[in-house]
Amino acid sequence: MTNTEHTAANNVLNGISGIIFDYGGTLDTRGDHWSHILAEGWKRVGIDASVELFRDCYVYAERELARVRHILPGDDFYTLLLKKARLELAELARLNAEALAGIDAEQAAQTIAHFCDDYARTCVNEARPVLEALSSRYPMVLVSNFYGNVDEVLRAYDLRRYFQGVIESAVVGVRKPDARIFQLGVVALGMTADRVLVVGDSLRKDILPARSLGCRTAWIKGRGWTADEDAATDPAQIPSLTALL
Repeated sequence: MTNTEHTAANNVLNGISGIIFDYGGTLDTRGDHWSHILAEGWKRVGIDASVELFRDCYVYAERELARVRHILPGDDFYTLLLKKARLELAELARLNAEALAGIDAEQAAQTIAHFCDDYARTCVNEARPVLEALSSRYPMVLVSNFYGNVDEVLRAYDLRRYFQGVIESAVVGVRKPDARIFQLGVVALGMTADRVLVVGDSLRKDILPARSLGCRTAWIKGRGWTADEDAATDPAQIPSLTALL
């Protein structure tokens, strides 16, 4: 770790009694928005689609997953990704069938899901030493916008043991950027907000709402969804999860 990272960690953790972690993007992609990982999966199976077309399919799948209960509580991350990829490719076939010419959509969906699952597992394994070290010093809670199966995902990746509680949007009925979901995490920790550090990858969905409650914040900035997100800066930005050690 560099001297800069040591300084960042010391400043962030000073006076902290508990930690709230985001999951998706924070622990499983090194701060990148998941759209970038899925887009790489498309390229790997030979789908030649514009950024705009990919994004239309990505947004469609996200809205469909929110509208209909495709994801079940016992689904691991590969199963979730497979269902998501199937929805994306079905929408691609509807919008531009030529983009799937000569490609077996089901095989492509499976390959995309395997690629993304392997990618997430690599990132989670990189995050594990940080979680191990911090959980030995602080009580930790996970607060996530997810599909109702984050507990199973955590268990499958052997991460659940680091968190004394899990607050999931699909379960509690509150989604980020609504600050109330972070308030639930603060309550679960049993301490005042000013003693809680919130670690997330989204300035808009994690850092700003948590800060509005009085929480301390650490922003792991990766590739965002928009150009404005990529251009944004904030004093809470840290270079990586390892900066927390």
